[in-house]
Amino acid sequence: MARAVALAEQCPPSATAFSVGAVIVLDGRAVGEGHSRAERPEDHAEEVALRRAGGAVEGATVYSTMEPCGERASRPVPCARLLVEAKVAQVVYAIAEPERFVQAPSGIAVLREAGVRVRSMPEFAAAAAAPNAHLR
Repeated sequence: MARAVALAEQCPPSATAFSVGAVIVLDGRAVGEGHSRAERPEDHAEEVALRRAGGAVEGATVYSTMEPCGERASRPVPCARLLVEAKVAQVVYAIAEPERFVQAPSGIAVLREAGVRVRSMPEFAAAAAAPNAHLR
């Protein structure tokens, strides 16, 4: 999670999107990582990490500074659904997604309904929230 927080800190601030970092770990090693707006203005951290993983992430654990989105305004497929489709085994997040930009179904609910294990790491909540201070 510490690496995901460091990635979130690299996000260019945006008035219309959160700053999030994500790391995908498979068999004990990071296979993909990303942050919001890493490649395109509408990028979410988890989708960048999936692209950079370059393929098979089945059974992986995803560490994200924020709960993966359950709905999004900029693309038709939310991150929670992308992670389900990629067949990740577990998602670990630091903070829940605030209802600032979309009134969304919970990404956590989408993941759990699909059988993905979900857990939080509240000890990283303050660090994960810090890159979003510009939105307060």
